[in-house]
Amino acid sequence: MTTQQRLIEIYQLLYDAFGPQHWWPGDTRIEIITGAILTQNTNWSNVEKAINNLKATECLSEEKLHSVELSQLAELIRPAGYYNIKAKRLRNFLDWLFENYDGELSNLETVNTGQFREELLSVKGIGRETADSILLYAFNRPVFVVDAYTARITMRHKLIELDADYEQLRYLFESNLPEDIQLFNEYHALLVRTGKEFCRPKAKCPSCPLEKLPHTTETEY
Repeated sequence: MTTQQRLIEIYQLLYDAFGPQHWWPGDTRIEIITGAILTQNTNWSNVEKAINNLKATECLSEEKLHSVELSQLAELIRPAGYYNIKAKRLRNFLDWLFENYDGELSNLETVNTGQFREELLSVKGIGRETADSILLYAFNRPVFVVDAYTARITMRHKLIELDADYEQLRYLFESNLPEDIQLFNEYHALLVRTGKEFCRPKAKCPSCPLEKLPHTTETEY
C-alpha cells in the first residue's frame, strides 16, 4: 500500500468513526484568527471564554483590537492563559495588518499563499501552526495544519521518520492528498480528536479507529 493510500485509509477510518468535526469555530475571519493565536498552549474552552469577553465588550473587530489599550486587551483574554504574551502577539498581528494592508483582511485575498505564509511567519509570535491555521481556516487556502497530534499519529503509524520536522510533516500530507481545502480541514480536526482521545503520549489503542492498522505504541512519540 502506498503512502497516499495509507493516508486516505486513515482519513476514512477516522471520518467513519467520528463524522464531521465542524472546524474551525468562528463567525468571522477576525474571530478565527484571534482564536488561532489564543489557542497556543491552552485548550479551546479557555479560548472561548476569552473570545466571549471580547464579544461582550464589542472588541472583536480589527479596529477595536488594534486600538484598545494593551493592558485592557490582556485582561479581556486572561482566560486563555499567558494573556500578556498573547495580547502582544495579537497586537503584533494587527500592527502588521494595518501597516501593510490598511487594516483590511479582505486585502489579503489576492496575496499569493506562499507570500502570505512568509509574511505571517514574519510577525513576532506567529509560528507555523498558527500561520497555517489562519491560512486554512480564515482564508480557505490549501495548507495542511500540523501539530503534536499529527506528528505522534503519523510517526506511530510509521508514515514518516521520527526526526521529521514541521515542514516535512506538512509536505507528507500536501504531497499525498488531493489539494482539497475541506479535506485538509476535516483531516486535521480528526487527527486532533484521535490524538486527544486515543493517541496520547501514553497510547490508548483499544477502541481507537486506527487500532487494526500496523502501528507502534512507543511513548516517546
